[in-house]
Amino acid sequence: MNTGSDEPGEVAVASEKTGEARTDGTHDERGLGSRAPEYVKARRVLHLSWQVGVFIVGLAVVAAGVIMLPLPGPGWVVIFGGMAIWATEFVWAQLVLRWTKRKVTEAAQRALDPKVRRRNIILTVIGLVVIAALVGIYVWKFGFEMPWKIKDQ
Repeated sequence: MNTGSDEPGEVAVASEKTGEARTDGTHDERGLGSRAPEYVKARRVLHLSWQVGVFIVGLAVVAAGVIMLPLPGPGWVVIFGGMAIWATEFVWAQLVLRWTKRKVTEAAQRALDPKVRRRNIILTVIGLVVIAALVGIYVWKFGFEMPWKIKDQ
């Protein structure tokens, strides 16, 4: 297959395998499917064992991420790391990661919009003013005393 060929099918396949940028400026994502070594994919039992191992390792990482959600730690980062491990073998995980990447990119683009940034800054300032007013009312009503100066009663 020649990437210089005029046949669109050959160019798409070649760029899919290499992940090179296409002529229209977009970037082809890697093809879906197993990333296991060829000698593993050639043997069915070995490939199935490989997939079970990848699933168990990914499951352990995702479970650790779920545990880290309420506890200290980078829970979401670890969960997506486990998904990335699964994506080395399973098409469904590759599709979930592509969807997530697309949504994160869209959210980042929306956040960079000047109107949205202005709105977020205004809402943040209003929220801080409300919190400051509530703290002020509390201190005015109950006073302010440092914890180490509280007397035993």
